[in-house]
Amino acid sequence: MAYFFVINPGSRQNRAGKFIPTLFAELKQRKIEFAFNLTATLDDAQSLSLAANEQGYAVVVAIGGDGTINKALNGFYDAQGKRVSQAKFGVIHTGTSPDFCKSYGIPTQPSLALETLLKSNSKMISVARIEYHDKKGEPKTGYFACCASIGVGAQVAQRANSGVRKYLGDSLGTLGSILVSLGKYRASDLKLSCDGAKLTIKNNFNTFIGKTRFIASGLKVEHDLSCDDERLYLLSVKNLNPFNLIPAIMGVYSGKAGYDKDYFSLRYARSIEVPSSKTNNEVEFDGDPQGYLPCKISLAADRLELIADEL
Repeated sequence: MAYFFVINPGSRQNRAGKFIPTLFAELKQRKIEFAFNLTATLDDAQSLSLAANEQGYAVVVAIGGDGTINKALNGFYDAQGKRVSQAKFGVIHTGTSPDFCKSYGIPTQPSLALETLLKSNSKMISVARIEYHDKKGEPKTGYFACCASIGVGAQVAQRANSGVRKYLGDSLGTLGSILVSLGKYRASDLKLSCDGAKLTIKNNFNTFIGKTRFIASGLKVEHDLSCDDERLYLLSVKNLNPFNLIPAIMGVYSGKAGYDKDYFSLRYARSIEVPSSKTNNEVEFDGDPQGYLPCKISLAADRLELIADEL
């Protein structure tokens, strides 16, 4: 079985770079056929993953943080949501926020993740397909396996990714980014369509859309979706004020908020469409600001075969 490793050597203060000698020594000791390449940008992770899929590697592995993992995942799909190959996807997390690994039962310690990878037990997971736009208004297609955000999420991600988590840690750095971003954010009504039905979320601060329980950096959502469910959840945080801000933040950190509150709403849909907006137009998914509205989100046509411990 031939492996191809997409490696971001600089993730989390060169954590991946420090692990590379251990990785290569273990692979050579076990006489495992492999190849690799290093990324210089996040987009490199997608192009390297796509090339490895097209070249027939049996397993394509992302080594890095959630940004690298997401870009490598995108290399498995064409624009229509079809798998480029039948390769398995492997992950060794060396970044800051391990939401992907926590969502899918992959150890966050690199040495343990390597053992999981070499056991090669796998499961099929649903991946969301998103159509959105770049700065020039050109249409783009992307994929995510955890969560997308429409609202303040892009600003939170940009602030958290700027380096604050290096000094404060993942959870505290993200919490600080949330508080600063909310203080500068102007909420607005979010108009969208869920399975063709028009809907307006009044005074929306952020709407999370996804399949997994883990949103980002310790944030969680309780939902009723099974692995085989073809729907996505939409968790909207709205109507925030000085009196409900703390319980709302505690709710998304605990994942047990009770979504009957005035500042939360939870619903499910197979397809979500959001038109462009004059304000709060950014789209974020799997930890990074990615583009702009309008967007359309649904599940990809093909599932992804992921190597993980939990079957």
